[in-house]
Amino acid sequence: MQIQNRRLGRECALKILFALRHNRTIDQEDLLARFWENFRFADDALGEPLDVSERPIPESAKCFTEQLVRGIIEFRPVLDKKIAEVAKNWSLDRMTAVDLSILRMACYELCYLDDIPARVTMNEAIEIAKRYGTKESPSFVNGLLDKIAKTLETQEC
Repeated sequence: MQIQNRRLGRECALKILFALRHNRTIDQEDLLARFWENFRFADDALGEPLDVSERPIPESAKCFTEQLVRGIIEFRPVLDKKIAEVAKNWSLDRMTAVDLSILRMACYELCYLDDIPARVTMNEAIEIAKRYGTKESPSFVNGLLDKIAKTLETQEC
């Protein structure tokens, strides 16, 4: 159950980060409150989240989402530096909003959430990239996260 809640938390965080990218003037707490106020969740036959039901999001998914969003906002300069260091010939401005948000989220997990194995973080990021990104997103995200994970083996964030 925690794995599904974390996936849902990651997907919600992606949506919030995407919204923040396009509206940088909004307060993060206000954005979180508005998101939860308007978010609707249901499971379809495959267990995929859909924004169509009145069922509330599980509290653990909500807490994980907020942990990710707050952490990414707080450590964004560090995360962006890590991503930029491994993204040869790619500036952050050239990356799609979805790919960059996924990379920030996974980089935050790799750097600051020790209870999540690196492989799990990377696999989750790739799966989310498959769902929300372009057809090139999974391999792009995988390549950069692999490099980030290798650099973290020898250094701290």
